[in-house]
Amino acid sequence: MGKLFTEQFAFAEGDSVVVVGLGRFGGAVAQSLMSLGHDVMGIDRDAEPVQAWFDRLTHAVQADATNVMVMRQLGVADFRHAIVGIGDNLAASLMTLMALSELGVSDIWVKALTEDHARIAQRIGAHHVVFPEADMGERVAHLISGRMIDYIEFDDGFAIAKIHAPLPTHGRMLAESLVREKFGVTVVGVKRVNEDFQHATPQTRIQAGDLLIVSGPTPKVERFAARSKA
Repeated sequence: MGKLFTEQFAFAEGDSVVVVGLGRFGGAVAQSLMSLGHDVMGIDRDAEPVQAWFDRLTHAVQADATNVMVMRQLGVADFRHAIVGIGDNLAASLMTLMALSELGVSDIWVKALTEDHARIAQRIGAHHVVFPEADMGERVAHLISGRMIDYIEFDDGFAIAKIHAPLPTHGRMLAESLVREKFGVTVVGVKRVNEDFQHATPQTRIQAGDLLIVSGPTPKVERFAARSKA
């Protein structure tokens, strides 16, 4: 689950990130961010998760993240990005968000379990809200349908998917099949069996059995992917 959401974060390589709440979601995101080369400070009010992550993160600290003075002493104001992964305590999640906002953190992500939680978070300073369970459920539904091999949707209604080449593209160059004009999506790349991935150009000829990386507005990506089942 953590990898899915780190793919959404527009962080420059090496950026410092503070992750508040080292439960299943927060811990997975923190670990993925570390593997991508970011410095990560993990904060949790309980000792057990801090001990579990102490040797795996740049810093792991037991602290009350709802206390703005404590967060200031920890140097959280120097971080560009923060992720609030607290999911089981609405008050703690919102108070942590308020502390981060007061410290001037410029990019704050909040895990939300309900629409009310999301609306309140956005009103008091969250720049992005994620719904881990709902977003993962939608992704799995797309994969189970057989239309998409992999799928990522961003919070602005934009999606990237890996799909089987739809029938209208078989045996034709992209300039001939007019994918962008007819379907409103862009073919970014092509992967053919036993060949390296190649970036797509108007002269790229698509064959049956090719895998395509496509991007565009989510509904259009879904409709284009559905043509692969024709």
